[in-house]
Amino acid sequence: MNEQDLRDCFAMFASLRLGLDGTQEVMLASAERCYRFADAMLKARNAEPEQEIGIVAAKPRRKAKDA
Repeated sequence: MNEQDLRDCFAMFASLRLGLDGTQEVMLASAERCYRFADAMLKARNAEPEQEIGIVAAKPRRKAKDA
C-alpha cells in the first residue's frame, strides 16, 4: 500500500468517527478535517521512535543454561 492509499484509508476511518452529515459546506469542511487527521497519523507513523530512557531501557539478562 502506498502513502496516498494509506492517507485515504486513514481519512476514511476519521470520517467514520466524525459521521459526515449535513450541508455540502459542512461535509466539505469535515472531509478536509479528515485529511488533516490522516496527515497527522502519517506523520506519527513515520516519526522516529523516541529513545527509551530510565528503567524501561534496561534489557533483561538471560541466564546461562546449565550444561
